[in-house]
Amino acid sequence: MSNHILIVDDEEMIRELLSSALEQEAYQCHGASNVDEAFALLGEIPVDLVISDIMMPGRSGVDLLRDLKRIDQDIAVLMITGLSDMTTALECVHLGADDYITKPFGINRVILTVKNLIERRSLTLEKKQYQTSLEFKVMEQTAQIRKTMNELSHAYDSTLTALVKALDAREKEVGSHSERVMNYTVFLGEKIGITGKELQELAKGALLHDIGKIGISDNILLKPGPLDEQEWLDMRCHPQVGYAILSDIEFLKGPAEMILSHHERFDGSGYPKGLKDEQIPISSRIFALVDTLDAMTSNRPYRKALPFAQMTEEIIKCRGSQFDPDITDLFASIPRRQWEECSGKRFID
Repeated sequence: MSNHILIVDDEEMIRELLSSALEQEAYQCHGASNVDEAFALLGEIPVDLVISDIMMPGRSGVDLLRDLKRIDQDIAVLMITGLSDMTTALECVHLGADDYITKPFGINRVILTVKNLIERRSLTLEKKQYQTSLEFKVMEQTAQIRKTMNELSHAYDSTLTALVKALDAREKEVGSHSERVMNYTVFLGEKIGITGKELQELAKGALLHDIGKIGISDNILLKPGPLDEQEWLDMRCHPQVGYAILSDIEFLKGPAEMILSHHERFDGSGYPKGLKDEQIPISSRIFALVDTLDAMTSNRPYRKALPFAQMTEEIIKCRGSQFDPDITDLFASIPRRQWEECSGKRFID
């Protein structure tokens, strides 16, 4: 495929001389006597190189160059100037001309310069095409990696949810206690202003809060009567067991910290470390309240679910002792309807 060259010069003899010489080199040449003709041809022909005289009647070669580079930065431009106008020639190079030749010129010099400029332009376009292709491949691969990571994340979440449902079933939970407290926790966390990765970790911690009960024997976990002292000691180990299970998994390190302290109390009387106030992670302070909310509004083997108003009253009574006062106040300010929407069930009156 031959290259197209546009020769712009008000002297017909110069145009014909250059065309004749360049066509011998298998270039397709087109001529224009002024800038307006040149732009008319440029709108019709895919031109690779423009050879333009600087001094022409009407608009000059400098005007042509300036407008041309605004339209197509990649088009090669060779300027022709007289020996007396070297300052203008250098200005053209500054404006984007690829080279210039002076009159009188040797035709062999013109041919060699044209070949160099066409080759340079071809390499520039190839580089740009390669860059574009590379960017497109990077975008494709990035999209594929993102898709794979999303699928992997979904698989993780599905696996965790299935595991938690099995745990709930082991304890003969009615419905899915763990999923409800996760919904409550995320809902309250958002009200507090938690977002992004921290909110995701909050959700996972709430979902997996009782994972440590895997290490508790059925004799204790499913015992119908009250636990004795040793059984309570064993039961109270489940936050540490849960932490041990999850803390070595990179994407569950944050949730593991929440699980370790989800039975701490605001006044320091909780377990396993007896943390108090803001020593307890905010995630655990949120969870402690909504876990109680769900426990009190759900049926248990030893009692029926409590009415919403009674549950609220009990939580407010524990403000500052079991629960963070600020979180308790926020909980109390949220209408019952929103908690019901969050849980997917109606509370009893």
